[in-house]
Amino acid sequence: MKFEASLRPARLKQRYKRFLADAILADGSEITAHCPNPGAMLGLAAPGSQIGLLPARNPKAKLAWSWELSHADGDWVGINTGRPNRLAEEAIRAGLIEPLQGYDTIRREVRYTRNSRIDLLLSRCDDAPDCYVEVKNVHLMRTPGLAEFPDSVTARGAKHLGALAAMVESGRRAVMLFIVQRNDCATMALADDIDPNYAGAMAAARRVGVEVTCYGCRVTADGIAVDRPLAWVELHGSGIR
Repeated sequence: MKFEASLRPARLKQRYKRFLADAILADGSEITAHCPNPGAMLGLAAPGSQIGLLPARNPKAKLAWSWELSHADGDWVGINTGRPNRLAEEAIRAGLIEPLQGYDTIRREVRYTRNSRIDLLLSRCDDAPDCYVEVKNVHLMRTPGLAEFPDSVTARGAKHLGALAAMVESGRRAVMLFIVQRNDCATMALADDIDPNYAGAMAAARRVGVEVTCYGCRVTADGIAVDRPLAWVELHGSGIR
């Protein structure tokens, strides 16, 4: 996935109200940018850090810039939580996500419970059951090489796991797909010290057959693309493998 425009380097002044960030451009001018990430962004939002901005895609947007990348641990990290669904779809269509190969059609945002829509619904021409794929963005790294999710409490994430479990129990296939927008991770685990309820929901979902797979990305100033599987590991005694 190539960015729609050239990345503009800047220095972060502050992030506030979750979705706003003040930054200083190379010419010294100060701007306010949209922050497309509602999470804690641990390690990625320190004042003074280098960030990458893109012009707003909507010319009528209130803010002219959108925060896309943070430079952390010596490399670019994708922070836009709106990217992973598209990244996952591109990778599935290209056959890059091995557990999700062999499907003929992909549909986005299909309603599957009264209050939820599945990120990607995969179907085949034969009698194989549909595959419900929930996609989550990951960018937290507290231990070198280890990606973790979540970076803040996510009741919504736990709800999604319950919905996936219900699909499995009704005879469908369900997959939790983590997309890690980092170059420097080879493994992934749950941060159950941050959200033990999510870890419990994951354990319950896996017991009934919800599958988990994780893929890392190649992140550059030009774009982001899924490029490798990550190993799922146990951490903090969560019991998830």
